[in-house]
Amino acid sequence: MAAIEKRWLMLAVLFLARTTMALQFQTVASTGPFLLDALGMDFASLGALIGLYMLPGVVIALPGGLFGQRFGAKRVVLAGLVLMALGAAMMAVSSSFAPAAAGRLIAGTGAVLLNVMCTKMIADWFAGREIVTAMALLVTSWPFGLAVGLVAFGPLAAAGGWRAVMHLSAFVSVVAMFLIVFAYRDPPHAPAPSAARFRLELKGREWLLVGIAAAIWGFYNVAYIVLISFVPELFTARGYALVDASWIVSLIGWVLIPSIPLVGYVVERFGRPSLFMAGGFSIAALAALAMPFVDFPLIAFGVIVLAIGAPAGMIMALPAQVLRAESRAGGMGFFFTCYYAALAVLPGGAGLARDLSGSPAAPAVFAAALMLLCLIGLGVFLAAKRTTIN
Repeated sequence: MAAIEKRWLMLAVLFLARTTMALQFQTVASTGPFLLDALGMDFASLGALIGLYMLPGVVIALPGGLFGQRFGAKRVVLAGLVLMALGAAMMAVSSSFAPAAAGRLIAGTGAVLLNVMCTKMIADWFAGREIVTAMALLVTSWPFGLAVGLVAFGPLAAAGGWRAVMHLSAFVSVVAMFLIVFAYRDPPHAPAPSAARFRLELKGREWLLVGIAAAIWGFYNVAYIVLISFVPELFTARGYALVDASWIVSLIGWVLIPSIPLVGYVVERFGRPSLFMAGGFSIAALAALAMPFVDFPLIAFGVIVLAIGAPAGMIMALPAQVLRAESRAGGMGFFFTCYYAALAVLPGGAGLARDLSGSPAAPAVFAAALMLLCLIGLGVFLAAKRTTIN
């Protein structure tokens, strides 16, 4: 098979494997009403159970990158999928919150390993050629998996019980394991694992630039999370029914599925990725800032929906532009450590702003500020890339 065809096949394999992470994340949210009764939980516990999936990333992402250097990315992905299957199976047989939480943490740990290594593997295959398009397609696996879970898990739980959803999540992880074993191959010139390299091998320039890129990715994702979490309240305050407000906000996810890879392709074809990123950040920030104060907030929200997906693939391509092949595993581990830390800390700032201001407009302004920080971060990244040396 020609190399150009093989790398797109590897992207398809990793896309499907990474989709299992989004599907598994969605299992708790989609079965929430059933879990409340079955496990004797309140809504606070349900929210904690949802968030526990991301918590391991703060401490596992960086060691996960080192494991990739030491044992090879493919083996670490397989280990991650094993943990995901075990965690889901543990949740499926749980009868109280504690074992369900333990299963969720185990599954989340596996998902971190999968996420870090899939990104590194795509960088190995596409470094220097169509990297923006490839990363954009890989990123799309997250909203795609969430959308599939939203459609499928509720009816499955209603028909077969919530445990059936957890068993399905475990089964899908096992299927992805076999897919990686039999279909994925490393690129011809990928660095071989080495026992002597169980350490970070980033140079000073890589630490700096990957850290800036991680800050941009963290700010960007938190802005997105804040918008989908708090904008429904803003719309209800303007007279929309809650069901209608939630449906309107869900449009962000559905539009992201085609828009992220489409923008990646356009940028790969015509160039100027920095201009596209800056435009996406600026337009989304201005629209989010205006939305609470204009007479027709739906129009401003529509602008956000169209603009917010534009930078995603290009942000994910930033680390691949500055990491050497032998430092990609550890570098992506560092990148995702910063990302998960931002996800753990910053969303609370939006809630604090809402409480202190007493206004449903505050979270939208908070999201706009984060988008402006992305724009500033991009400028710092480009300046540092031009001026720093190894």
